Amino acid sequence: MKGSCACGTVGYEIDSIDMPISHCHCSTCRKTHAAAYVSTAGVLREHFRWTQGRQALRAFESSPGKLRHFCCHCGSHLAAERTGSAAIIVRVATLDEAPGSSPEYHIWTEQDVAWLAGEDLPRYPQWQPGR
Repeated sequence: MKGSCACGTVGYEIDSIDMPISHCHCSTCRKTHAAAYVSTAGVLREHFRWTQGRQALRAFESSPGKLRHFCCHCGSHLAAERTGSAAIIVRVATLDEAPGSSPEYHIWTEQDVAWLAGEDLPRYPQWQPGR
């Protein structure tokens, strides 16, 4: 499977998703992705490759030993890793195709934002009517 940043400068490829997809609600994921939660999945290092744009990759150490990799042009966060970990944590939404599996659980919900509680909102295929 291939993945890329929003501007297409940085690309990567994975052979498989090796750990379940989850939605992370931690405050750091929320801030770095400007989202209520982030869908992630573990990929063993030997199944992950940067394929283009390495010169545009930057990293931010969000906590001791944890690097978050992003494109310096568009700011897309693509992956994270911990020193010594066997897996890279891929941001599932940056895959260019469906991952072939669905999320299995939510993590770090103790840091969830109160405004998400009980969310049961209407859904529209594009803009809401009257927009």
